[in-house]
Amino acid sequence: MINPVKGGPSEKVGIMAGDRIVVIDDSLVAGVGIANRDAMRKLKGKRGTLVTVDVYRRGVTGLTRFNITRDVIPTYSLDVAYMAGNKTGYIRLNKFSATTHEEFVKAAGKLKSEGMEKLILDLRGNAGGYLKAATDISDEFLGDGKLIVYTQGKNRPRSFAFAGRKGMLEAEDVVVLIDEGSASASEIVAGALQDNDRGTIIGRRSFGKGLVQEQISIKDGSALRLTVARYYTPTGRSIQKPYDGDFKKYHHESIERYMNGETMSEDSVPVVDTLRYTTPGGKIVYGGGGIMPDVYVPLSPDSSLIYYNRMANMGMIFQFAFDYSDMQRQALNKYKSFEDFDLNFKVSSTMFQELVDYGKSKGVEPDKESLETSRFHISTLLKAYIARNVFDDAGFYPIYQQLDPMMEKALEVLKDKPRK
Repeated sequence: MINPVKGGPSEKVGIMAGDRIVVIDDSLVAGVGIANRDAMRKLKGKRGTLVTVDVYRRGVTGLTRFNITRDVIPTYSLDVAYMAGNKTGYIRLNKFSATTHEEFVKAAGKLKSEGMEKLILDLRGNAGGYLKAATDISDEFLGDGKLIVYTQGKNRPRSFAFAGRKGMLEAEDVVVLIDEGSASASEIVAGALQDNDRGTIIGRRSFGKGLVQEQISIKDGSALRLTVARYYTPTGRSIQKPYDGDFKKYHHESIERYMNGETMSEDSVPVVDTLRYTTPGGKIVYGGGGIMPDVYVPLSPDSSLIYYNRMANMGMIFQFAFDYSDMQRQALNKYKSFEDFDLNFKVSSTMFQELVDYGKSKGVEPDKESLETSRFHISTLLKAYIARNVFDDAGFYPIYQQLDPMMEKALEVLKDKPRK
């Protein structure tokens, strides 16, 4: 089943979410055991060339043919931007690419026109990317001349990056969300705002990737990447986590965080008192690898939600939502907007029971107590997944927000309430 990339060549010719490709250039690809990667090879080709596909669309008799002109597939680093609170905007970035700053400015401008006075910048799971994108984003929050990041190596002098223009978000309160998957460019942004007393960092300790590498080309066409320096936050903290020569220990450090209880309790976070720094505003921050949040939010071990966690982690809710959206595509397409869907679509008791029965068929049996304590979480996540199948991430995150403890804490810190 297809979900075309927004703005891509497939969407431009009218291919819709839920369509199934049956034939590619007169070659049957449905029901003959062809692997997805082989089908993708048939679809890919030189830019400007033509590929013909016949698709099955539920509710339409026969196959529908589309002639697609191959083109560059657009990739976006901004997942979603919306008003999460009465005065609070929310922007989620999945990476830092060449277009990130442009996407961010456009989204922030739109949110300001909708009344945004505060912002939640979500960098959870963002593994980084372009340094310039990170410094450009940081510059939008910091006053002219403020230090964003600097690099220094054994044989490299210090090199500084400063804010250099009037940022569009210098007056807005900001919260940055991070977790153990936030790395590199994400840590540069979080560290810059934290060390300049410009925002509140919420979540869990970030990954700790702060090495600067230079690529040296070799005559045979290969290349060598040489680590030449480290990234440092404005107060002088090294972002890079320690390495004592034990590669296995270093490689499995993220697992160790879970095993030693760090993801569950702030008290288990290793703090080195000799790596203690003070921001210009007097706030104490710690080095030692990664960015330590100002407000810690642990993973929730809520035992009352065992049934919900099993259903979610085993993909039962996701798959049921996928199948439901496929079967009800025509009815779901009648919702004119996400707001219309959010207001009028309800997970009925019948639908909920069908999901429970689906879980039972896959070996997930609930008891009466866990079923009731999990009902709200399951129904909310199911609605969020269905919304994603219709409106992409712009439908998913505003609903899933109700289940997100970091979002709840962010709105609390910003003294705002979820938008109704």
